[in-house]
Amino acid sequence: MKIKFSKLQALGNDYIYIDSLKQNLSGINLRDLARKITDRHFGIGGDGLIIIRKGRKAPFKMEFYNPDGTPAQMCGNGVRCFARYVFEHGLCRKRKIEIETKDRIIEAEVLKKTGEFIIKVDMGEPILERKKIPVRGKGKFCINQEIKAGDKSIKITSVSMGNPHALILVDRFEEGWQKLGALVENHQIFPEKTNVEFVKVLNRKKIQLRVWERAAGETMASGTGASSALVSCVLNNKTDREVLAYFPAGCLKVNWDEKNNHIYITGPTDEVFSGTYEYKGKM
Repeated sequence: MKIKFSKLQALGNDYIYIDSLKQNLSGINLRDLARKITDRHFGIGGDGLIIIRKGRKAPFKMEFYNPDGTPAQMCGNGVRCFARYVFEHGLCRKRKIEIETKDRIIEAEVLKKTGEFIIKVDMGEPILERKKIPVRGKGKFCINQEIKAGDKSIKITSVSMGNPHALILVDRFEEGWQKLGALVENHQIFPEKTNVEFVKVLNRKKIQLRVWERAAGETMASGTGASSALVSCVLNNKTDREVLAYFPAGCLKVNWDEKNNHIYITGPTDEVFSGTYEYKGKM
């Protein structure tokens, strides 16, 4: 079966988008499709597969699958690229776009469309309660908590932005941080596993991140990770409430609004290419 797709990226986070409004995907095993199409050797390659659907609570719905085929709850850079796609491809003429995700409605805004698309997204309120993230353990919150991962004792702060994150403040990015990221992702205190960010504070207004994503491994950036990192830094009195979050391929502006408790991320997006994928798999 031939499937039309577009590939978009935001700071190196690359996703494959399939518009279900213009083609029939019924009967396709989407988990199997996600595994095959995101493979960087035998498929197109990407950090995830995103299906564009008509929403029930908003005009559009984002259905997101990890490279291992598991459904994902939320993806900040994925939402930003989603907003660019529906605006640029004429599915929505408004610059402010409501997008339904698994557990919340996200509002995105197209700030610039000449040259490069700058997309701002209201990520909503961070979730700090341990049970809602979820994180096992005592106490209402998980802030600067010490855990053992392999032969190392580390301190983590846990936040959810619709998906769970464990933030680790570091002085430098040590060689082999990916191995530690995998250990924390699968740590027993996280019943649904977790995304992991290593956060280096440069000053009160700038941070650097390295990202280990649940079910995806090392990725070049993360919108929900940047949001969670800011929350962790503020809770640990390391930064102000607005920072530039630097990744290997660029940065996001991240703001935690004190008035409404919402987090906003702003940054560039890019459509890389589009084409047709020949799907040979489970129906």
